[in-house]
Amino acid sequence: MARTALLTTLAMLAFAGNSLLCRLALRDTAIDAASFTALRLASGALILAAILMLRGKRPAAAGSWPMAAMLFAYAVCFSFAYRDLTAATGALLLFGAVQLTMTGYGLWTGERIGGVRLAGLALALGGLVWLLLPGLAAPPWLAAALMLAAGAAWGVYSLLGKGAGDPTAATGGNFLRALPFAALLMLAAASTGTVDHAVDHTIDPTGAAYAVLSGAVTSGLGYVLWYAALPLLRATSAATVQLSVPAIAALGGVVLLAEPVTARLLVASAAVLGGIALTIYRKN
Repeated sequence: MARTALLTTLAMLAFAGNSLLCRLALRDTAIDAASFTALRLASGALILAAILMLRGKRPAAAGSWPMAAMLFAYAVCFSFAYRDLTAATGALLLFGAVQLTMTGYGLWTGERIGGVRLAGLALALGGLVWLLLPGLAAPPWLAAALMLAAGAAWGVYSLLGKGAGDPTAATGGNFLRALPFAALLMLAAASTGTVDHAVDHTIDPTGAAYAVLSGAVTSGLGYVLWYAALPLLRATSAATVQLSVPAIAALGGVVLLAEPVTARLLVASAAVLGGIALTIYRKN
């Protein structure tokens, strides 16, 4: 039980850390979103390749190009969204979009939903709508749309990964396959002048360090920890414990980044996370 609790806690802290590191880098350093994305994917690919080779496996043996495309779509939308979102708002939008994408797929494939689960889904949707309603406390619409797209991409990635075999091997292979997409992103950003270091060919060292931490530690190692914890958890527990990620990100945003927590965000968080909790509980 102690091992399960430790692995799960570290994994949830890592996932919340992705939001905090990305927001910190893009708010407080000179690194641009394209460079952050590329460095995050590259460092994640390196650490996962090293882990797989230590296990005697070929890093690119698992995974697929469709999953890699979804991984890249998630990462790039995530980074560009966090230029204008707080850590808490971004994490809530991301998590809500992931869960709603996967639930929507279930409905589309014929899964029946009713009673408490239907009420939970409606409550979660209502929370997201409340958060995005126009007003002084509403997040910028483009940044919010990008984070919702990131969540949808991660939801599709998760659905594609259900039959991918060893999750660590699949994740490592997908990170490696995402590198060509990241290279194309950097070329496109440099050609349009949106990369801040396109002229002097330098990258902000502090921002780069945050990107590497996000890729190697809170992404790469975070996934390894989570996949080690999953076999030790019941399905309901594994789904429910992920509800802590937006809350941890919000707390970290307040304590570490001095970000405000608005009444709108609190109400939306209670609705989204409470609604998803109801849906998860009744399903299992």
